Amino acid sequence: MNEIIQNILSRRSIREYKQDKIPKEIIEQIVEAGTYAPSGMNMQSPIIIAITNKEVRDKLSKLNAKIMGKGEYFDPFYGAPVVLVVLANKKVPTYIYDGSLVMENLMLAAKSLNISSCWIHRAKEEFETEEGKEILKSLGIEGDYEGIGHCILGYSDSVAEVKPRKEKYVYYIN
Repeated sequence: MNEIIQNILSRRSIREYKQDKIPKEIIEQIVEAGTYAPSGMNMQSPIIIAITNKEVRDKLSKLNAKIMGKGEYFDPFYGAPVVLVVLANKKVPTYIYDGSLVMENLMLAAKSLNISSCWIHRAKEEFETEEGKEILKSLGIEGDYEGIGHCILGYSDSVAEVKPRKEKYVYYIN
């Protein structure tokens, strides 16, 4: 089977991570793959914030858990040491789709490099808060950006079960 298709078929969302650091070069490769995602009219509306700083990662985790309605000890990033936040410029009509494609590229690139990943939601709500806006401001990010998602990365501490695809997933018109 084609290597890319095999990568797509075998990628799973992982929710248990080891604390081992991912080498910077690997993170950079994953992030670069994200920047090559297709975008409407090649407007490249998304941006990626790569977080490896544990203090910032934990701050974002607590904010995410709060939005989720969980206690302060719940980690919605499941212990993953790296969080890639994807945001997209709301002035571009295709921003949600553009950001979603970046997320997929990040996860597939991670899989190809033997790094586990998972899409974590609530980035939209996080970056609508004053804390989230402050993070963007501290990075010099200006504009009307909406959080699309978090791509958490790390080395898996579990094995994800491959579930069969549902019936009637695809309909053909010949």
